[in-house]
Amino acid sequence: MTLEIISRKANQERKAPPLLFVHGAYTAAWCWENFLPWFARRGYDAHAVSLRGHGASPVPGSLDFASVDDYVADVLEAAGGLGEPPVLIGHSMGAIVVQRAALRARAPAMALLAPVPPHGLTGSAFTLAARDPPLFLALNTMQLANGGAKPDLIRVRDYLFSQTVTEADARRHLMRMQRESSRALADLAWPQHFWIAPSRGVRTLVIGAGRDAFFPPPMIEETARFHGVTPVMFEDMAHALMLEPGWRRVAEAVKAWLET
Repeated sequence: MTLEIISRKANQERKAPPLLFVHGAYTAAWCWENFLPWFARRGYDAHAVSLRGHGASPVPGSLDFASVDDYVADVLEAAGGLGEPPVLIGHSMGAIVVQRAALRARAPAMALLAPVPPHGLTGSAFTLAARDPPLFLALNTMQLANGGAKPDLIRVRDYLFSQTVTEADARRHLMRMQRESSRALADLAWPQHFWIAPSRGVRTLVIGAGRDAFFPPPMIEETARFHGVTPVMFEDMAHALMLEPGWRRVAEAVKAWLET
């Protein structure tokens, strides 16, 4: 199976491991469109993989049968083709995939952006359903509607983006979104501690957003405690940090951490 990998080669030579970016649910490698050229201009070979059934990556059979373990296999395949072990950078669901893949990929470090917390999705989903039922229903509509083509899905913009994102940009991103594997979402509903425990000890950066409607600061702090680190918080940003107008601040935080 040939996975879609979008790459930007470093435009200057430096001794730095490659970076492999892993997207979250409902998106694909395109969501790193800002980060890839930014890191390449600063001397990092930057790559983003589309997990099976996402973007231009094929999926054997139905997407709904793809598991988180399958996504881990995709990351391992992508990492294995880079010549040396990459730093893994995952967003949301991709952060769980990264943690489950890190040890096997021999990753020297990993960055977790707006990660699914160790306790899994169920608690988060119930919290969101209680706090904002229309938004919870819109998110489920996106799953059933296969992406953001339905007008009522513009409600999802408040789950993913802060109000600093223009309506034009929000709609452009939503129109590229797609449904997620039902099996993968079910896998993530369970507590993840057993599967991500091997990644303890890998150098870790945890980044969260103060206005994240799905994984608010206490959940980000849970992930940070699990890895024994202090999270970096962007209080004015929402879940899709890498697509917010302030995405450069997030990239700068990742770069500063890489350089330490």
